[in-house]
Amino acid sequence: MWQIWLILAGVFLIIEIATTGFLVFWLSIGSLISMVVSFFIPSVEFQTAVFVIASTILIFATRPFVDKFDTKKVVPTNVYTLNGKKAIVVDEINTTDGKGLIKVNGETWSALCDENTTIEKGTEVEIVKIEGVKAYVKRLAVTSTK
Repeated sequence: MWQIWLILAGVFLIIEIATTGFLVFWLSIGSLISMVVSFFIPSVEFQTAVFVIASTILIFATRPFVDKFDTKKVVPTNVYTLNGKKAIVVDEINTTDGKGLIKVNGETWSALCDENTTIEKGTEVEIVKIEGVKAYVKRLAVTSTK
């Protein structure tokens, strides 16, 4: 019976290589543990129970460790860091015509305003969101010093 557990371990390793998750690897290790048990206990039911229990324990015991290396968490980079930044209008923003340019962090972006208004060149604006290659902005409130 040990040969079957060894073959299963190999199959699980091949599946692990073909997938991006880190789950099937533990089934392979569980198969190897069951292979070792098969040398001492000939009961297939007992070996299967060892496989299920060992695999389950390995999966749950290592999950917190694997989560530390999880790269699926979204980290704001590049374009997402522009939201909330201040920019200067370098070409008048006219939402009706769909024209306008802003400069932020040394880069020039096409810009629109959600409000149906015109924002003059030289005005300081705040980036509300980025959609595709367009930055949606709003005029910053001008505070009076009087």
